[in-house]
Amino acid sequence: MRLRKKPGVREAMATYPKLVPLNGEEYKGKWNSFFGNDNPIHVELGTGKGNFITTLAEQNPDINYFGVELYEEVLIRAVKKAEAKELNNLSFLWINIQDIEKYFAPGEVDKFYLNFSDPWPKKRHARRRLTHSEFLAKYKGLLKPEGVIQLKTDNEGLFQFSLNQFAQELFLLKEITFDLHNSEYVEGNVMTEYEAKFVGQGMKIFRCIAAHPAQLAAKIEEQKSRSSV
Repeated sequence: MRLRKKPGVREAMATYPKLVPLNGEEYKGKWNSFFGNDNPIHVELGTGKGNFITTLAEQNPDINYFGVELYEEVLIRAVKKAEAKELNNLSFLWINIQDIEKYFAPGEVDKFYLNFSDPWPKKRHARRRLTHSEFLAKYKGLLKPEGVIQLKTDNEGLFQFSLNQFAQELFLLKEITFDLHNSEYVEGNVMTEYEAKFVGQGMKIFRCIAAHPAQLAAKIEEQKSRSSV
């Protein structure tokens, strides 16, 4: 999928050099120099209009955030929200998620967020789902060993598919809930625009944490050590 470059949009994005670095590939492996600190890096894959990522950045000034978005018509709204809040710990990458490895080095990311991604319900489109094993392999390579992926969706089919894909790629699954807003994990939850809409309609929200496979390996070793005592 290619970027839909409307006339003047690149020029508009260029007026926000700190919020939308158009030369992001140059900072691969050294984003902390871009922000001027060694804070953890959290990345939302598909940031939409930006309510989720700007709220998190506002609440957590000691974390550096990225919002990754392909479509300029929604990205520019997120950028303007960040500008209005005068956030200096948030930037946006105007890119295809397929190219994420061009922008982050192995082990550079502490956390990925996947919020209400397109479920691509038809079986023949499974490889387009952002939790397909091919995408998970990319995220796994970019995460630190102690890193995690947080997934939220309103689509139960996508959630079940994702749980299976995480397990296949040996992620350690934690905090699984099939009804987030009636669970112990709702405290501190930041909603996206879609989530607020769905919750208002009485829909259930599915959520889980998938920890880097290194954490699963460590847990297995710990269990082996205990059983041998």
